[in-house]
Amino acid sequence: MIKLLLGFILILLVSPIFAQQKENKIFFSEALALHLPKYKSNAEKAYSRRDYKEATMLFDSLVEYGLNGSYMNNFQFSQLNSKEVSLYDFKKPTYLIKYASWCVTTEGEIPAINELANKYSEEIDFVILFWDDQKTTKKMAKSYNENIKVLYVNELNNRGAYVVSQLKHSLGLPTTFLLNKDKMILDIRRGVTHSLNKSFEESFDLNYNLIYDGIANHLLSDKKYNTNQETVAIN
Repeated sequence: MIKLLLGFILILLVSPIFAQQKENKIFFSEALALHLPKYKSNAEKAYSRRDYKEATMLFDSLVEYGLNGSYMNNFQFSQLNSKEVSLYDFKKPTYLIKYASWCVTTEGEIPAINELANKYSEEIDFVILFWDDQKTTKKMAKSYNENIKVLYVNELNNRGAYVVSQLKHSLGLPTTFLLNKDKMILDIRRGVTHSLNKSFEESFDLNYNLIYDGIANHLLSDKKYNTNQETVAIN
């Protein structure tokens, strides 16, 4: 009887803590609303001065202090067979890249991510999201192996859609999101750019090392936010 009473008291004490944690959970859309306007204003000024170093620093600061630690919204996407899938349907840590068919990838980028997906698909969900129609996405999907899930959002059919304004137009293309299994943002990165005179081997190595760095430091360990994960309530 005493044990049951103690257990009941413990539940009463712990429940308000979890309720407070749930209230403090910030989603990506909320973090954008708080921090994106100031970033855009400052970034436009930096680009107008052609101060690309400053623009890069501003983006990194936005990610580090404004977006990291927020939770990605449960956005809806289309699969190649037209069926819908939700981001939260992916249960593993997720490596999400958003593209459009007009994005020109460096020569070694797709081979590098294919190689890494072969190695780590059991631990990580690799997701490529195209802002294109089904026909174009199916064509682009042929470049990726079976360990990568290729999805799309047809903006022409979803002009007013929440996913378009929040996920596409907010940070531009291409952009990579590193999400833990609970879809908390651990990092956001821009793609690799390099001069056109690089050999395939050099391009592959640059892309492989950058992608692996994100995977190793975040998705395979979740080191940076491991403590927070233990204290944040999950929906």
